[in-house]
Amino acid sequence: MEQHRIFIVEDDRKIAELLADTLQKYQYDVAIVEDFDRITDEVLDFEPHLILLDINLPSYDGYYWCRQLRQHTTCPILFISARSGEMDQVFALENGGDDFITKPFHYEIVLAKIRSHLRRSFGEYASNQSERIIKCGQLHLYVERMELHKEETIIPLQKKECSILHLLMEEEPKVVSRERLLEELWDDQSFVDENTLNVNVARVRKKLNDYDVVSQIETVRGAGYRFVLDELER
Repeated sequence: MEQHRIFIVEDDRKIAELLADTLQKYQYDVAIVEDFDRITDEVLDFEPHLILLDINLPSYDGYYWCRQLRQHTTCPILFISARSGEMDQVFALENGGDDFITKPFHYEIVLAKIRSHLRRSFGEYASNQSERIIKCGQLHLYVERMELHKEETIIPLQKKECSILHLLMEEEPKVVSRERLLEELWDDQSFVDENTLNVNVARVRKKLNDYDVVSQIETVRGAGYRFVLDELER
């Protein structure tokens, strides 16, 4: 069973380390933010199943970072803050948060809320009623979970990685045009740099390579991209 990853965004290093130590005792894989100007990048690198996010942070507050993160991940985001006003909790939820924990807190409450959200998102309570599964040979893409499964291997995906694979695997072996990919991935294509799609496709290719997926994304010059299912994974 995969170890759940939790990412902590907290500028009080002592609190962050105490939280991390406690969570690690319960077999969670934990990372603490290092650069408060690169929170999104660090989250993308770590690919957490759940994020603990403070409100009062250097440069930009937690509401801002929650909005940025929601462009890339649907994982549970739990705000942890000394602010206890009703409007603080309203802002946290309206900006993309899933729950609010007030400092000072009991670790038992934090752990209970983490377990609860992980069960709803990834465990026994995860809703499968409308779950879309794109099957391509041995590869199964769970769209709502943002996971690619290859036999016993579970490959976590970011939002745009999942969207790219969704389109390409659904149309396999057809070519999907760059225009359609751009239209599906970004609401306003006019503000998207031509190289942005290339970068995102390259990220997916690297993810597949990192997890030893033989099937790959092929560039069809002048047309777009297509997913090529290798014989070994049929």
